[in-house]
Amino acid sequence: MLFLLPPSEGKTTPEVGPTFSAQNLSYPSLNETRTIVRKALIELCKTHPTRAAKVLGLGPKQIGLVTVNAHLAKAQCAPSIEIYTGVLYDALDFASLPAAARKRAHTRVLISSALFGFVRPQDPIPAYRLSGDTSLPPLGNLAHIWRAPAQSVLESTSGLLIDLRSGAYTNLAPIPTELASRSCIARVLLEKNGKRSVVSHHNKATKGRLIRAVLQTSGSARSLDELVPFLAGIGFAAELVDEPKKGIPRLDIVVTEA
Repeated sequence: MLFLLPPSEGKTTPEVGPTFSAQNLSYPSLNETRTIVRKALIELCKTHPTRAAKVLGLGPKQIGLVTVNAHLAKAQCAPSIEIYTGVLYDALDFASLPAAARKRAHTRVLISSALFGFVRPQDPIPAYRLSGDTSLPPLGNLAHIWRAPAQSVLESTSGLLIDLRSGAYTNLAPIPTELASRSCIARVLLEKNGKRSVVSHHNKATKGRLIRAVLQTSGSARSLDELVPFLAGIGFAAELVDEPKKGIPRLDIVVTEA
């Protein structure tokens, strides 16, 4: 059972840590693409900082992130689960989990990244700024760069794949349709007064709490048929819905509000 998570736009910059090396990351098959994307990002931010700010969608108060990217070659690193911040990762609150739960994260969680393709929670990475929907000169749309190598990573996995990523990161590496029998794409619905709707904050926070609960149990679901009962057992109401046009089933996680 493997949960695919999005990264976060906000990141914590490590005060101490090793210098980045692709050799320290999971999935060596991604290293060639990682190097290509990282070099393009560093070059853009070093030589064309004004253009870089525009490409990266940075406002006046975020200009310092161009400098962060420009110095990625010598940047200090920390486990990716400590780098990513925001609503989802705050709700996950990884640091407060028991040791056994933190250990499970390395086999149950895979984080999508526009810079690294996929990383495991303990993979050491630097803080950076690069979104999944960026068109990075001279490479162009990152989805075209990452799709083939990152999908190969998904094909190499076993067991259930539960996709909790946002749209831009799903596009970087869509779950191959041949994995449909062991995969689903999740969304969070808020049920209020008998009506359901998609709400951004509930979406991120619920996903964080879900992963926290998953990591705290030694049990798991081995098939899609077992997934909904498994989630119910850890306190989450969910429904599995066939999506014939998309090929991959949808998992609706329902949060209620009076």
